[in-house]
Amino acid sequence: MIVILRKDADPQQVELFDNWLHSMGLETHKSIGANHTIVGLVGDTSRVDIESILALDIVETVRRIQEPYKNANRKFHEQDTVITLSSGAQIGGGHFLVMAGPCSVENEDQIIGVAQAVKAAGAHVLRGGAFKPRTSPYAFQGLHEEGIRLLLKAREATGLPIVTEIMDAQHLPLFEDIDIIQVGARNMQNFELLKQLGKLRKPILLKRGMANTLQELLMSAEYIMAGGNDQVILCERGIRTFETATRNTMDLSVIPVLHELSHLPVVVDPSHATGRWQLVPPLALGATACGADGLIIEVHNDPEHALCDGPQSLRPDRFADLMGKIKSVRPSADHSFMTGTPVVE
Repeated sequence: MIVILRKDADPQQVELFDNWLHSMGLETHKSIGANHTIVGLVGDTSRVDIESILALDIVETVRRIQEPYKNANRKFHEQDTVITLSSGAQIGGGHFLVMAGPCSVENEDQIIGVAQAVKAAGAHVLRGGAFKPRTSPYAFQGLHEEGIRLLLKAREATGLPIVTEIMDAQHLPLFEDIDIIQVGARNMQNFELLKQLGKLRKPILLKRGMANTLQELLMSAEYIMAGGNDQVILCERGIRTFETATRNTMDLSVIPVLHELSHLPVVVDPSHATGRWQLVPPLALGATACGADGLIIEVHNDPEHALCDGPQSLRPDRFADLMGKIKSVRPSADHSFMTGTPVVE
């Protein structure tokens, strides 16, 4: 349920109204706009008398929300969420962010070299896997704690914030200094992990599962947000279909659909969607043109000898070329490209 307050609502009456809702065991989330304020009610609203609320002088109208996700719902929060990283880089509300780096951290020279290359090309965040979920138990699983140590060393050398994937809530102490925690496709519905991430106050990059609907993705985001962490970035990485020409099937139509349904930033991963580096640039450009808030792209200095996902990784020079094309589609200084004037919350 959402309650839309009048533009001239008395602040004292609004506070009394808020306290009354809390006394019924409801949580409230306010979104203050130019013309009115939206109060989102989260909890059991079945016993809330709409007529009593409408009778209040400060209330303009009341609407019931049918969708099961509340915090992630644009009806609760009309303005785009803008997430600001420690480096000052932002995503959402017209701000475009590029994350780039190798699928897996392999050694110090590799991760620092790639970090320097992607930063020079214009990337805002360094991506790199320390923990790697693999279909085969015999495949390279990542360097784990050593991988995180090397990522932090690369951040120290370049100043780039880090995004890396978590596999288990028990690993959370290792992620204390990580800037963005990634939840992979296989863990999108690991609800116990999502609950723990909801207790944090740092950005979470939530990837869509390979066979999950958008509503299921938004419900997973809701798990994180219900815990109090509203810094969620949605990531489309392709879904599994009957097609075998590409690793997964990239559906770019989800970008405008997610922006219609939710206020959260949307990132696209063209590397995992296609599995082939030749297809990464056109899909990256397509996602940019479709209004994505950012991209996450795999870049490796020696793809042929990569320990993980070499065939879908761009070489640094190809990534630099792609960044030039992205800027022609979406100039970094153009903050009005998406949905209007950016609003930082």
